[in-house]
Amino acid sequence: MIDASQMPPLLVDASPGFAGHWKEFEAGYSDDPPPHYYIVLGDFVRHLCDLLATGDKATLQRVFAVVERLHVEGDSYVREAATAGLLEDMQNANMHRKDTLPAQFELFLLPESARWWKKLHGFWRDGEPLADAR
Repeated sequence: MIDASQMPPLLVDASPGFAGHWKEFEAGYSDDPPPHYYIVLGDFVRHLCDLLATGDKATLQRVFAVVERLHVEGDSYVREAATAGLLEDMQNANMHRKDTLPAQFELFLLPESARWWKKLHGFWRDGEPLADAR
């Protein structure tokens, strides 16, 4: 089972261009308890928007394979972070550049991630419950 401490390294392995940012984030928490990973996940989504803008499909495919693993193999914190920390931020137009759109990520979604992507839309659009018996 993937736990919270394994999540950022897996994402960095999929997108090495984020490694420097991750090291800075990690160093900022070196004397503290384990960091709140949602903070760095927002930065990672901005990084993904940059990848969208440059057309780096290969890296995005690797990242979304990890996002799928987080949904399928993660502990409860990791699964929630994959949905509320990654997918929800990807759907937030305020996280995007002027030349990227949330819908552009849909091409890269794998089955479990796509299911949660749709559930997030239903939650925000229609107030449908987001909770799911996993």
